[in-house]
Amino acid sequence: MMQRITDLTLSVLATVVATLLSWPFWRTYDHWTESHLAWGIYFSLGFVLSVYVFYVFIGSLRMLFTHDTQEQATTTTNEDRLP
Repeated sequence: MMQRITDLTLSVLATVVATLLSWPFWRTYDHWTESHLAWGIYFSLGFVLSVYVFYVFIGSLRMLFTHDTQEQATTTTNEDRLP
């Protein structure tokens, strides 16, 4: 359970950083549409989708490294058995 909380926290932090990097602070907001509600919905849905993508990516990396360590352990064990 603690691993999932850690993964979710990392995903949210990565999403916040990505959102801050993409936010148009240096612009005059001229390109924004009239509807601030539409932009709010756009950023909210994008934030949720980004958290999900980061969460799945972190889980996939963990699975990849777990398989790699298991394969190395199996290879080491098999080499020890050879005459």
